[in-house]
Amino acid sequence: MQIKIGNLKNDKRMNDWEKEKEAFAELLEVIATLRTGCPWDRKQTMESLRALSIEEVYELGDAILDKDMEEVKKELGDILMHIVFYARIGSEQKAFDITGVLQGICDKLKYRHPHIYGETKVENAEEVLQNWEQLKLKEKGRKHRVLEGVPVSLPALVKAYRIQDKARGAGFDWERREEVWAKVKEELAEFETEVEKADSVKMEEEFGDLLFAVVNAARLYGINPENALEKTNRKFIRRFGYIEEKTKESGKTLKEMSLGEMEELWQQAKQEEV
Repeated sequence: MQIKIGNLKNDKRMNDWEKEKEAFAELLEVIATLRTGCPWDRKQTMESLRALSIEEVYELGDAILDKDMEEVKKELGDILMHIVFYARIGSEQKAFDITGVLQGICDKLKYRHPHIYGETKVENAEEVLQNWEQLKLKEKGRKHRVLEGVPVSLPALVKAYRIQDKARGAGFDWERREEVWAKVKEELAEFETEVEKADSVKMEEEFGDLLFAVVNAARLYGINPENALEKTNRKFIRRFGYIEEKTKESGKTLKEMSLGEMEELWQQAKQEEV
């Protein structure tokens, strides 16, 4: 009997789907069991889980930056467990259940991808993003202001990026990305002016404007400022740790080191990274 390769691929995918459904069903069953049988799980509320969920997302972010795929898998599992846990609580309160959660995201993805599930034509990813933002505003029950969808509790750096990205989706952006540097220089000059005046209130305001402009530049050049800054944080920690280690080996303390000596060690740390 002759077997077509395409059929084999379809059979493998069907087997994968079955395994995925079984694994997800097992997670639903485990959470249901813990919710009824474990004292700690029984007492949890959406509010009590909130801080833990935020922590899990940050741990996933760390694993991604570390390129630790095993840890990424683990953290994704933790986040998925939280999603199922919230859905279980929602079901107990007769507010929603996991089926509604899954169907809701499927419906939303189909609606916001009319170039896949409809007749809309797009030329590139930029047009997809613009359509996405426009469709969000048209959805029934959605807020009507473009920037109202940005969570209030986001860290300021991430929020600045999201604000600018959403404004871009609505067509508010530089025509050429090179134009942003004039704005960065303008904000830097305004900050320096307030520094000379020693006006602390105005200094803070202008420094915020400068940071916002720099974040805008990062976005225009395809750089995520949060990721970039975190990588720099880690680099600084690594190099400063090298200075501490070498200083200790020399029998001195950091306070006994001159800036010149520390700079020399800093350059050594940079060379070791090459």
